[in-house]
Amino acid sequence: MLDLTRRLATAATVLAASFALAPGAHAQAPAYPAQPVRFLIAFAPAGPADIIGRIVGLKLQQLWGQSVVIENRGGAGGNIAAVQVARGQPDGYTVLVSTSAFAVNPSLYKNPGYAGETDFKVAGLAATTPNLLVAAPDLGVKTLKDVIALSKTKSLAFGSAGTGTTPHLSGERIFRFLAKVDIPHAPFTGAGPALNAVMGGHVALASVAMPAATELAKSGKVVPLAVTSAKRVEALPDVPTVGEAGLEAVDDATWVALFVPAKTPQAVIDKLNADLNTVLKEPDVKEQFARIGFSALGGSQADAERFVKAEIAKWGDVVNRIGLKIE
Repeated sequence: MLDLTRRLATAATVLAASFALAPGAHAQAPAYPAQPVRFLIAFAPAGPADIIGRIVGLKLQQLWGQSVVIENRGGAGGNIAAVQVARGQPDGYTVLVSTSAFAVNPSLYKNPGYAGETDFKVAGLAATTPNLLVAAPDLGVKTLKDVIALSKTKSLAFGSAGTGTTPHLSGERIFRFLAKVDIPHAPFTGAGPALNAVMGGHVALASVAMPAATELAKSGKVVPLAVTSAKRVEALPDVPTVGEAGLEAVDDATWVALFVPAKTPQAVIDKLNADLNTVLKEPDVKEQFARIGFSALGGSQADAERFVKAEIAKWGDVVNRIGLKIE
């Protein structure tokens, strides 16, 4: 009887093993992505997140053989889209495309609706562009030193795309903390309106993400004063950095990154990161970025996490020093 029991147990084991090896018995999950991926853009069309999201999305679509659907969901400085993605399925099929506003909002908003460092993982860094300080042509200045000197005898203000944007905070840091001059901020609804105000003589200066002002600077419609990068940029090679213009060097940027919910499987995040790095190395992508004043970033997912964490700390310090808070 004991021998029969042993033979039956052995037979059951063999049978179970044969089922495990049988085709389709335990089908593996399909490789990511197995269906269309939605890029939820945190800002309106034509801004940095939208431009970079569309370039990268098209390239990933070609690489994957799956559609990348672009959906703009602007509002509340990028928080509306962030909340939607944070509360969505953590499967990699809805990706948040946001900017450096993601690093500003935790300190700027009393309750942004999510916790940036715990509700999300940074799948990868896509692109970066410095901010650019410009002046009205009829202001009679050519350099940042000219502006600082003029501000001591004449009331000036600088425009930006809005309160809490990194160009706004960068301008505050340069004028208020580095130059120690009183040049107040004039918020607009976007970089375009801010630049129109400069060209129309309604505001003396503007601090904007460089792509918005590059062509205007080249054509003389605004006077480029300084870029907020560590080195000069290819799109405007004659424009000095803030450090070269006589102040402490800064490295302030408007960047674009891809984010997913924190519980997204690591294998999916790794795949998204690797494929993003692949498309960022393509010559035509680099050329498209350079033409509008962006540089490709890339790097590992761990590098991206460290970068965003450092940016949250950096801009949080600036927000707290200025005393900004949005309810």
